Amino acid sequence: MAGGHCCWLGPAGVRRILAGCRANHSRPGASLKREYDAVVIGAGHNGLVAAAYLQKGGLKTVVLERRYIVGGAAVTEEIIPGFHFSRASYLLSLLRPQIYAELELKKHGLKVLLRDPYSFTPVLEDCRGGKAPCSLLLGNSMAETQNQIAQFSLKDAQAFPKYEMFMGHLVAAIDPLLDICPMDVAALTQGSLHQRFRALKGLQALFRAGFALGKQLPQYYEVLTAPISKILDFWFESEPLKATLATDAVIGAMAGPHTPGSGYVLLHHVMGELEGHKGAWGYVSGGMGALSRALARAATTLGAEIFTDKAVAQILLSSDKKVQGVCLQDGTEVKSRLVLSNASPHHTFLELTPQEHLPLEFIQRISQFDTHSPVTKINVAVDRLPSFLAVSNTTNSDPLPHHQCSIHLNCENIHTLHQAFEDACNGRPSRRPMIEMCIPSVLDPTLAPSGCHVISLFTQYTPYLLDEGKQWDHHDREDYTNRGTANCI
Repeated sequence: MAGGHCCWLGPAGVRRILAGCRANHSRPGASLKREYDAVVIGAGHNGLVAAAYLQKGGLKTVVLERRYIVGGAAVTEEIIPGFHFSRASYLLSLLRPQIYAELELKKHGLKVLLRDPYSFTPVLEDCRGGKAPCSLLLGNSMAETQNQIAQFSLKDAQAFPKYEMFMGHLVAAIDPLLDICPMDVAALTQGSLHQRFRALKGLQALFRAGFALGKQLPQYYEVLTAPISKILDFWFESEPLKATLATDAVIGAMAGPHTPGSGYVLLHHVMGELEGHKGAWGYVSGGMGALSRALARAATTLGAEIFTDKAVAQILLSSDKKVQGVCLQDGTEVKSRLVLSNASPHHTFLELTPQEHLPLEFIQRISQFDTHSPVTKINVAVDRLPSFLAVSNTTNSDPLPHHQCSIHLNCENIHTLHQAFEDACNGRPSRRPMIEMCIPSVLDPTLAPSGCHVISLFTQYTPYLLDEGKQWDHHDREDYTNRGTANCI
């Protein structure tokens, strides 16, 4: 799932809490006990999945959520009256298929809205020798996609199916690695003979992936380590196609198209699956909060308990550094020998855990872990669909196929993406920010009043701190909001 990035709203964004949202997801009348087998801090989607599996495994589990609502980054909130926004994460794909099946998420209300076509890039610049602005539309029909690419390059249109097959082979080989425990490098190098043997067994899946890739392993290794610009230059020549594909290699990351390793980020974005469709990304009916509610229902049906408005202040440890439970901000102590944290590493280890119980080297490493995001998410309520110069709206303003897509703005060429990244590296917001626009209400009209829509603008790059360490102020935010929304008109 995409999400977990910095999120702030324009001046019109007035937060409104819906009546009834504060109801706990546990069984009616449930009250917080003083002892559980397992405590999960935070009801983000990962915490809810963990709670469901812990409970399914026989451990009496409780989830304690600081906010009034479950979901973390995957929430739906009525920020503006009548308009329901997926505030942070906004598309679904990377939730593992076995979680769908094993937690019976469909039975608990999860409905996915697939998109076809799925990608739209309007090209404002004069790309065809004096002709009108054009666009690139990518969908599940390979023939139609090739026709779209052929506007810019016949060679690229012929190469695209081979590129898709190449990436699909790599995904098929690596996908099983996502479901195994990470290799214990310390045990492999410093552990006992038994520990080293167990660590070596963990390498079997890695060896299988290598064998599956065969003689093309060097080329696939380059995808994982090289800049995405180098990978795409090998396959294609047309800038709109390369820039469109490159967005999935840099989105959400403080990296540019020429940054080594950005190729892996692209691979990560084609590794998802929806309803059996490999690489598909889709909307959730009811917004991303509907996913979190389905996970919460799955967990509570299994017997887990979930409580909102329960902020954890500290993880309790014994004198011999063993977990004993948690202490809430109101002073309530909940005992448990197992505590999982869905909070960030910084918050978990630098704020919730007593520092005297942690090794100094570990604290330093966590402190140096950079979680700053280059993304500003802007949520917008509109009374009509945007009309693009490349594909104008119809007279009755009905949604067109491209309105359901991920719409890539300021993505005409790789150089534009690189310039946007360079701006942020120099401490200023991108002058032409890369924008991924989504309009989920096109497929899910329940999110907005009739004739109106909710729009998600996932924009980058915005440095966490401005030049010379300056904090963002109201003027800076307004200026960037106006710049980002102006690019969408």
